[in-house]
Amino acid sequence: MADQIQIPITVCHYPREPASEQNRTPAILVHQSELEGEPLLNYETIVNLIGGTKTRTGLKVKAVLDTNDYETGIKVSDEQLEEIQLRRHKVHPAWNYTISPHQRN
Repeated sequence: MADQIQIPITVCHYPREPASEQNRTPAILVHQSELEGEPLLNYETIVNLIGGTKTRTGLKVKAVLDTNDYETGIKVSDEQLEEIQLRRHKVHPAWNYTISPHQRN
């Protein structure tokens, strides 16, 4: 997809417990949502609260719930995986990374 749209794609996965000590970003987002005073009852509430968050420095968060069904069990060869321009982030590199598009000729 990064090659198709020619834009880097950043992927961030968060642990099931958003306030986990292992990942500070979700803790900040949950802290913000607690300030709103709404219980996190369903996905829509969570997405709306996270999407409405912004930091003191002006960072705005965009959140979208993906409800699509995806085929499972697709195998990616080592060669295909090596072709992906993947840069792992310093914090939780197994969960957080950016995929950059290949340069067009």
